[in-house]
Amino acid sequence: MNLLPGSIKDFSATEYWEQFFRRTGERPFEWYGGYLDLCALLHKYITPKDKVLVIGCGNSELSERLYDAGCQNLTNIDVSEVVIRQMNERNADRRPQMTYQLMDATQTSFPESHFQAVLDKGTLDAILTDAEEKTLETVTKLLTEVGRVLQCGGRYLCVSLAQDHVLKKLVTQFSQGGWIVRVHQVSTSRSVESESQFPLPVFVFVMTKMRVVPGFPQVLEMMAEEEGGKPLRFGNPDELMDAVKERQRYAIIRNHLNQSLTAQEVSIDFAGIISGRTRYTFHVVDSSAVRLSHVNHFAVFITPQGRETEWLFGTEAGRRQLAKSVGFRRLLIVALHRDEQYESMEAIQSELSGKVLELAPTGMPDNQKIPYLSVGGDLGARTVQYRGQSDLSGEYVVEDVRGDGTSYFRRLIFLSNQNVVQSEVRLLPSTTQSGQKKKKKDKKKQQQRQEDKGESQTSHVIDKSFLCCKHHKVMISGLALLRNPGVLPDKRISVLVVGLGGGSLSLFIHDYFLGSYVEAIEIDPSVLDVANRWFGFSQDDRMKVHLADGLLHINGLAGKGEAAYDVVMFDVDSKDTSLGMSCPPPAFVEKKLLQNVHKILKDDGVFILNLVCRDSVLKEKVMSVIHEVFPLIYAQKIEDEVNEILFCCHTSELKVNPTDIMQSAANLEKKLKRPGVPWDETYVLSDVFKSLQVV
Repeated sequence: MNLLPGSIKDFSATEYWEQFFRRTGERPFEWYGGYLDLCALLHKYITPKDKVLVIGCGNSELSERLYDAGCQNLTNIDVSEVVIRQMNERNADRRPQMTYQLMDATQTSFPESHFQAVLDKGTLDAILTDAEEKTLETVTKLLTEVGRVLQCGGRYLCVSLAQDHVLKKLVTQFSQGGWIVRVHQVSTSRSVESESQFPLPVFVFVMTKMRVVPGFPQVLEMMAEEEGGKPLRFGNPDELMDAVKERQRYAIIRNHLNQSLTAQEVSIDFAGIISGRTRYTFHVVDSSAVRLSHVNHFAVFITPQGRETEWLFGTEAGRRQLAKSVGFRRLLIVALHRDEQYESMEAIQSELSGKVLELAPTGMPDNQKIPYLSVGGDLGARTVQYRGQSDLSGEYVVEDVRGDGTSYFRRLIFLSNQNVVQSEVRLLPSTTQSGQKKKKKDKKKQQQRQEDKGESQTSHVIDKSFLCCKHHKVMISGLALLRNPGVLPDKRISVLVVGLGGGSLSLFIHDYFLGSYVEAIEIDPSVLDVANRWFGFSQDDRMKVHLADGLLHINGLAGKGEAAYDVVMFDVDSKDTSLGMSCPPPAFVEKKLLQNVHKILKDDGVFILNLVCRDSVLKEKVMSVIHEVFPLIYAQKIEDEVNEILFCCHTSELKVNPTDIMQSAANLEKKLKRPGVPWDETYVLSDVFKSLQVV
């Protein structure tokens, strides 16, 4: 039997409900769940002594079950004459103290402050079908009438799906005038009582009428999903509404995941019960290629702290590879967030056990144990050394993390894009005696010196010989493309680097090419400050930083008409994450700017560009523009990353055989390895060019 109306507006029409109840007869129809779904919540706010008004009662058994549970002072109203007659006939003898009256909830005949509770299960949703002015006027009358008939301290319990226009009206109206607003999400049992099922979750809004007290703070709360959890408090109605919408989003995702395997990765954030901040991010990855058995339906992988930015854990392609390698049909990859404390793997498993079960795939046996996987068996290590605010890039952190094995790394991360490491260096154990006891004054001075030198409080120093970023290694190798007599470590070369970061790229050139003069351009003073204090960067007569806009600085240099640089490097990212190209910003690959790069570059010089572009159409356009200015372009893709390094030359006459380039790189490496100077033995310059291509 199809009981749904032809138009959503029919839900607010008396004629629809008369016909609805004639068709259903005396068989109860439960919108948004039955008594068993709601009783735990209702009995928290309705006592047996309370006078209760049930608006839009319909033929639900909810009032009857409440009556049988001891709440017998119930008055039920509805606009349908058919249903009022049916319910009176059904209850007159069995429940004599409960009444059913034909009445419009927007204009009742009850005295002011007559009830301790008003119960509304779906009636507001039925009336508030849209956000048109006439509809809102009707709803305002309804909610005003609810407030009128309630005593001070009385509760309006509204069971609702909280669609956007309903949520806005409900929270906005009751957050004014001193009402306490509290929201519960119903843990529905999907019982046979409930005949209308929705992908959206059901909420119970509990609005408590209070006397208006000047200066009394507004109380807006979302109750924790876990029994006994503390409510989350919000500073304004918008924050509360956002929290409701986030619960709705999760319910829709969960419903989708429970129906079938998903072709696209799904990511979900979860806030901590106490802090309200994001505590976990779940990445749900399904592998249809995995052959299903009775034991490999589902597993959970916990990413150690500090390693969530690695390719295997921090990219969709990496996570798909991880899911395939562990051999489960669905893998839930969990990232742990900074500023959150985690006791142990066991504690995390206990905390997440209920949530991960909700995301299990369809068809998984009920009694199957879910395996928890990780790397190394522990939580990893992350220490936030410094937190700052950039006027240009927003909030950032400097943090020390443990990588694979026993290695430690320091990272600069802008919180607007937490999965991208802005700068990274390796840390080595310090030989200083920083752990000795000193007087408080001396200790404070020592800590300041450590910050100035880039040392952490855990007695580590910067390893300037180690390039953490693969693309930095490739960019350094590009110096082997400089023409004969070849670039020797002590030969005079001028290098312009656009984008400082932590300074590791510029420092490596400075420290290993002893004849080099390096100029770096950085637009953000905060980045230079971080590089100086936390990444061991410093300036001298061969290293200079220009705090300037890279575009304006290059245009200014070109205006002087001097080809001054052997190498120009672009290692600057875009802060706009919506672009298909995240590095460099589009303005850095416009033709006019590239022509100015051409002007400041010597005839046998090399322009080295770090290109990160996921949009194939956009990339083709960018490459076309670069080719108009630089006829010869070598390209080196970086394995497991989106980065591609372009080596651009003035003329195609400078083209060199790839074998000769590899030999030149090998010769350069030999000369860079000087006695007594550390060298990363995993860095082989000639290997970089094994897959070099002319594009």
